[in-house]
Amino acid sequence: MAIREGLRPGGRSARVQESIHSAVHALLQEQERSTVTVPQIAARAGVTPSTIYRRWGDLAALLADVALARMRPDIEPAETGSLRSDIRAWAEQYLDEMSSEPGRNMMRDVQASATPGYCVTIIGAQLQTIIERHPDEQAPSVDRLINLLAAPTVFRILFSAAALEVEELHQLVDIALGQ
Repeated sequence: MAIREGLRPGGRSARVQESIHSAVHALLQEQERSTVTVPQIAARAGVTPSTIYRRWGDLAALLADVALARMRPDIEPAETGSLRSDIRAWAEQYLDEMSSEPGRNMMRDVQASATPGYCVTIIGAQLQTIIERHPDEQAPSVDRLINLLAAPTVFRILFSAAALEVEELHQLVDIALGQ
């Protein structure tokens, strides 16, 4: 169960959510993720466990919500001068961020949640921004970029002993762009 839509931004609900998210971040810095519990989070956030269960349903949903909040980009994708170089820069940053331990944990949390499609929305918006920057260049669809760049990156990070090499990623960019 995800946090309910339509809550007043900046109101008590937003403050409670921020307090709980901060508590999760702090606890994950201090101890192993497998030992974090809802009562610990509630105590750190100054709320009752029932507040967490009412809003998120369970610990997995809360961890996914925290991961999703961290996934939202703070800035636009890098602007490097061409469609190819912008997509390359985005793909390299995505590989670097997702192959880190926090990135792997974030992907696992989101995958375990009821909202895994949210990642496609975030990634799709970033790639659409890049495409729209270069109206004079022949661009593939956002779906093609996700299928040829994000999907193999995530698969290798989660299910292989080693993440994609940057050179392999560059080859996938060239394939996605039809080069």
